[in-house]
Amino acid sequence: MTAVFSTAYLPPIAWVATLLQQTGPLLIEAKETFPKQTYRNRMEIMTAGGVRTLTVPVIKENHSRTEEVAIDYKERWNVIHLRTLAAAYSASPYFLYYKDDLEALLTPHYERLMDLNDALLKWVLRMLKTECPLRRTEDYRKEYELDFRNVFSPKIPYPTEGMESYYQVFSDRVPFTPNLSIIDLLMNLGPEATDYLKKIV
Repeated sequence: MTAVFSTAYLPPIAWVATLLQQTGPLLIEAKETFPKQTYRNRMEIMTAGGVRTLTVPVIKENHSRTEEVAIDYKERWNVIHLRTLAAAYSASPYFLYYKDDLEALLTPHYERLMDLNDALLKWVLRMLKTECPLRRTEDYRKEYELDFRNVFSPKIPYPTEGMESYYQVFSDRVPFTPNLSIIDLLMNLGPEATDYLKKIV
């Protein structure tokens, strides 16, 4: 069965785990009207002060389609994100392993949000040693057999009972937080991240 997902900026762990569970065609929604305050242009990571949200600023007209949404580079948001990721994960076991790749991916100026997200997702899947043939939707449909476009939202906590705890950099001062960005899992578990994702139901 065809499964459709929203685009996402280094998406939550549950988003990636759900993607890996699919066996049929995989689509990334491009034709929807872009909604505000979603993981389409934000991720959540763990810092010394607790969970922090990193948001990609965007430029959009009223009722813009997601594929049309441009990235706003008036602020050096990508530099800020790289510095924040370094501060958050420099002490993690795999920071040095992924650092150069992240710099190479976040330094260029992407015109469209989806282009940035696609590049990052391809890299994530490569690091997970997983192949997922993804393509963008060519038209908008209200319903799909497996519709995950609005399942993952920062406004609605995702059920995390099936997610085991793992080492997080600031675990000595901040309680474990499940379902952060996939980058948190990669930085802390590295190659073991794939096995962790496969255990999530």
